Amino acid sequence: MTQPGTIAPHPRVRHLTVRTHKVDGVRTLLPLGDPHHPLLWVRQGNGIVGMGEALRLEFSGPTRMSDAALLWREVAAAADVVDEVRMPGSGLVAFGTFAFADSSEKSSVLIVPRTIIGRRDGQSWMTEITVSDTDALSDAAPTASAPRSTPFGPEYRLSLTPGAESADGFKAHVAEAVDHIVAGDVDKVVLARDLHGHLPAGADLRRVLADLALGYPNCWTYSVDGLIGSSPETLVTVSRGSVTARVLAGTASRGIDAASDTRAATDLMSSTKDQDEHRFAVQSVLESLRAHTARVITSEAPFALKLPNLWHLATDVEGTLTDAATSLDLIDAMHPTAAVAGAPTAKATALIDELEPFDRGRFAGPVGWVGANGDGEWAIALRSAQVEPNGDVTAYAGCGIVADSDPAKELAETSMKFRPILDAFG
Repeated sequence: MTQPGTIAPHPRVRHLTVRTHKVDGVRTLLPLGDPHHPLLWVRQGNGIVGMGEALRLEFSGPTRMSDAALLWREVAAAADVVDEVRMPGSGLVAFGTFAFADSSEKSSVLIVPRTIIGRRDGQSWMTEITVSDTDALSDAAPTASAPRSTPFGPEYRLSLTPGAESADGFKAHVAEAVDHIVAGDVDKVVLARDLHGHLPAGADLRRVLADLALGYPNCWTYSVDGLIGSSPETLVTVSRGSVTARVLAGTASRGIDAASDTRAATDLMSSTKDQDEHRFAVQSVLESLRAHTARVITSEAPFALKLPNLWHLATDVEGTLTDAATSLDLIDAMHPTAAVAGAPTAKATALIDELEPFDRGRFAGPVGWVGANGDGEWAIALRSAQVEPNGDVTAYAGCGIVADSDPAKELAETSMKFRPILDAFG
């Protein structure tokens, strides 16, 4: 019988042996990854890349994130970890991606690689992970040098065309959403549309990721179980008891010259529509964190965040944890934020189910990594595409709808948000 306060062992939990040590000469992470199944989390050249798969845990349904948090505690407690580096991303780490909706047919996963290479603040390391009940080398000495990079495969171009939601269909659904908002059913709802394509046989996904990382260096460029993208929005970072987040809501395209670019940022900052949309997103994050933090600090007012193709209204959030919540616990508490669902949350998600003619899958869900102690970095899976094993590709982009939203302008906003993925594949 399990003692009170402990977690019963789960049949999927296996004993992992984890060794992390410093390595030299790692200048870039992406070329080390698997060309067809890359595991990557990088920003400004820092991050982690994974190779192979030591453990894969899958979840679904309304409790997918809480189930993951409980099971990850078991995995970490059962692991034998020697970490000579002790930096965020070293030691035992799982890459993760979670479906947006409770009812999604797409699974949510945590993946522990066989090998992880990391870089941060000028230091680099390698983590080797073995499953002790199957790997004969679990007691072997750690490998001295990092795996070698491999050349990228041939170049290719991919066209993405409208999927389940046409341009006209999207505008009609935006108009329906505005009617619901005016009627008082919801305050805000986020609607998305999709584009489809198909990869050529043997396509090297690292080429797409390289374009995203180079073009959007201040975003989180990620690849987990076929979900690839470059997100500007940090859902939550947990490190040594502190918690931070960056909330984005409210968008404008960049200007064609310095004067028009400044004007675009100024107009965004003074837009009542965008300020209202942003306020809903910030409040949803603060409410989600309140149960886990004693004091949360936010920017006094939103600031204009400049990306290569867009301006966003942004607010940074920082707090100190007052309980034992892990990053998985916090993404469970925070998802979905008003930035990707709307407000009030339950009514907004119900309206999304009614109006969107597709399953979002992992789009707008949490993507990132978690460490043995529960710390981790998680973004919202935006500017993303899901690549299936058969080569099918589905990209998504959405925007927040409020009372004075114009369907044509919202369609144009989704086109701007598709640009990073379209450029990377094309």
